[in-house]
Amino acid sequence: MTSSPLVHRTAVTGRPGVLLDVDGTLIDSNYLHTLAWSRALSDAGEWAPMIAIHRLVGMGGDQLVPHLLGHDSEIASQARPRRYRELMDEVRAFPGAADLVRYLHDRGLVVVLATSSPQDELDAALQVLGAGTAIDAHTTKDDVKESKPAPDLFQVALHMGGVDPHLALVIGDSVWDIDAARAADLPCVGVETGGFSSHELSAAGAVHVYQDVHQMLDQIHAGPLGQLLDHAIQLDRRSDLGLPTGEEKARTNRALDPPT
Repeated sequence: MTSSPLVHRTAVTGRPGVLLDVDGTLIDSNYLHTLAWSRALSDAGEWAPMIAIHRLVGMGGDQLVPHLLGHDSEIASQARPRRYRELMDEVRAFPGAADLVRYLHDRGLVVVLATSSPQDELDAALQVLGAGTAIDAHTTKDDVKESKPAPDLFQVALHMGGVDPHLALVIGDSVWDIDAARAADLPCVGVETGGFSSHELSAAGAVHVYQDVHQMLDQIHAGPLGQLLDHAIQLDRRSDLGLPTGEEKARTNRALDPPT
């Protein structure tokens, strides 16, 4: 598991933050999604091996079904939410998930959840997670035209959280999270709890890979998360001293030299 430095290319124009995937990253739901899709496909008279379904979990349904079957299936797409609701009582938060979210928030990072799930499923996930007001904003597939691996979710998440894209880090469990992060020009840290291996996540472009969010919390001050937390501390100190932040400097520069 290797790490790469978090690269910041311009002056700060927003706040530092993390964009967190939910399913497979914070809550243990990927295999339940796999089963829900399998049953929905059966409802539609379709079939695919569960291993093939699981490899695509993390995409939104608008992407998953055509990738899986080679064609759309409106019946399967409509059946999947009902099939997943039948399994939702079995969803659990990963150990340390809520603690990680609260830790990042309490140390000055904006915490934004970015999921390919619809709003009602995110609402249920939030109840399971139990992180409360430590979550600053969220995006779902309802907010974008295309779900992961398109970059839309992360781009909207940056806007909703007021996060500087050069001080942002994505945390996810699948190669689809990494693909979407790379398309948005954002670094991504991976966890293996969704079913993808450390090798697969690193090969896809993850800057660092942890076994799970509990290990991430244990090693929080190492690697790219540590760098991001350092930036948050520095910004807080500048604010406490009354010094202008990069965002304030940028606003002043724009006022003095407005774009033509």
